[in-house]
Amino acid sequence: MKKCWIVIVSLLLLLVSACGKEGANQTTGSAGKVQKVSLMLDWYPNAVHSFLFAAKEKGYFKEQGLDVDIQMPADTNDPLRLVAAGKVDLAMSYQPEVLVARGENIPVQSIAAIVRHPLNQLMVGANSPIQSPKDLAGKTIGYPTIPLDEAIIQTMVKTDGGDVQKVKMVDVGWDLIPAMATKKTDALMGGFINHEKLLLEKEGHPVRTLNPADYGVPDYYELVLVGSEKGLKENPDVYKKFSAAMAKGQTFVADHPEEGLSILLKHEDKTSPLEADIETNSLKILLPLMDAKEKPFGYQDPETWEKVAQWLKTTKMIKADVKAEEAFINF
Repeated sequence: MKKCWIVIVSLLLLLVSACGKEGANQTTGSAGKVQKVSLMLDWYPNAVHSFLFAAKEKGYFKEQGLDVDIQMPADTNDPLRLVAAGKVDLAMSYQPEVLVARGENIPVQSIAAIVRHPLNQLMVGANSPIQSPKDLAGKTIGYPTIPLDEAIIQTMVKTDGGDVQKVKMVDVGWDLIPAMATKKTDALMGGFINHEKLLLEKEGHPVRTLNPADYGVPDYYELVLVGSEKGLKENPDVYKKFSAAMAKGQTFVADHPEEGLSILLKHEDKTSPLEADIETNSLKILLPLMDAKEKPFGYQDPETWEKVAQWLKTTKMIKADVKAEEAFINF
């Protein structure tokens, strides 16, 4: 009788164990439906990325069945290359760079305009005699040797009636702030109004900015979200879900900027620690520039793409025939 009881108990334990394993398999099966998505930022995490980290922490990506891995680039040129090669699913990049890439037969497309206006603006000292681009004649402009910056300066000076040949461009790498602070250069190009400008002012070097969009440069999208043509064709639903979740993240940050920043600060890159006051002021600058008004967050205007493409052709930044309407997708 005792042996029989032992056998019965053993059978019951086996049944319980089997049921437990079946339940775990079901959980794994459910979890297996979650789509992993990799996103590479344009730079280290800062205020402009708050909506992404908010969407992740608040579970907006999870609601859409997405498990999003946010990565940083080792080099600022990496995001476009890696998304085109299928190494990452999405990348933060710049509208002009997307068009330049397509001119080189790199199959990438923008799926959202994140920052709708130029952040990269010409900076001069607050007391500088430079009042408009034509005053740059005989002056030096520090920049990080980016061809787009050269095209912007040339357009600004020409539009303002100045002599481009009398402007000296000086390669200062990414030492933009020291170049301006030490008066190594008379002006800067390549610095952002929500970053370098704020840092210069905090260090006691107030500056004025000249917006390229006021001097012949199209009012381009500073930051856009990019996918590969192949990925967008094969998995359109994943990108639609991502767009819906990130829009919800942006709404949260716009409604709760302090909490949105606190979430970001928990994810800051330890090699590039953020200054809370700078990021707070940065977000105040960014939010209006990210607002699509009556359109949904991320909406892209075909006319804007066409104008930027035409300008890039005029400045010879792109030489091939690039169809602007094929460079982006609205979800």
